[in-house]
Amino acid sequence: MLDMTLLQNGRLSEAQIDQYWRDGFLCPIPVLDATEAQSLRKELETLEADWLDNGLPLPLNTYKRINSHCVIPMAHQIAADDRVLDVIEGLLGPDILIWSVEFFIKEPNTKAIVSMHQDLTYWGFGAVDQLCTAWIALSPATRQSGCMDFVKGSHKNPILPHDDTYDDNNLLSRGQEIRVDVAPQDKVAAELQPGQMSLHHGLMIHGSGPNVSSDRRIAVAIRYCTPQIAQEVAAKDYAILARGADRTGNFINFTAPRAPFTPESLALYDEIRKAQAAALMDGAEADTKGFYG
Repeated sequence: MLDMTLLQNGRLSEAQIDQYWRDGFLCPIPVLDATEAQSLRKELETLEADWLDNGLPLPLNTYKRINSHCVIPMAHQIAADDRVLDVIEGLLGPDILIWSVEFFIKEPNTKAIVSMHQDLTYWGFGAVDQLCTAWIALSPATRQSGCMDFVKGSHKNPILPHDDTYDDNNLLSRGQEIRVDVAPQDKVAAELQPGQMSLHHGLMIHGSGPNVSSDRRIAVAIRYCTPQIAQEVAAKDYAILARGADRTGNFINFTAPRAPFTPESLALYDEIRKAQAAALMDGAEADTKGFYG
């Protein structure tokens, strides 16, 4: 079990910031209380029940897994929470963009995995430091339920070669997997309780095993970046300004939805999905699973 990363007045200490840049990840960080996490889980599961067969243009799971902050107000609410942003500011500085939010769910007693990979491989930004993933647990993330495994210090590598497996049990869009064997002893299990958060660098080698528990493993994965990074593959990209200012114009800024799945947000969602898919599927032989799986 990792030691709790306690905050100082809601912010990271200099020692914790140094640890993140040394190891490439930091956890567990208490950011929401357990009752609040349980309430958010209930809200999500109510939304799932209300919208599963409600005539959406795409499957509900697609909207949960891809840019959910575009169409689900709760996703943006979590990403824009000042308690989370106060922590992120210690790593990225005062100007913070929300690039993506996804509900990452593994159903109980299933074989779904996430192969060992680096996030920045297919996002079109290159090997940048100014992007960080915050991963907030809404249910227990344990070894049994398929918590994330990190390879300490692996963010110091460049973007490594990956193979596209298109494995049906892989939750990644292309089943992307690094061409490097990771020994079990090199993996650090990032176990989290509801309301706790982990942070990891975009070049961190990480993955997760199947959920063999009897409960859903539910998390919110938020990709934050600075306005200084820029899309290098797709013609354009989008983000929501969460804090500070965007003086670069590298992203098309948009506002969060006022209600779930409004016609306006669904149209914007489709526009963003198509634009970002140009980067994600660059070099792929086939798009068999869709953008982000």
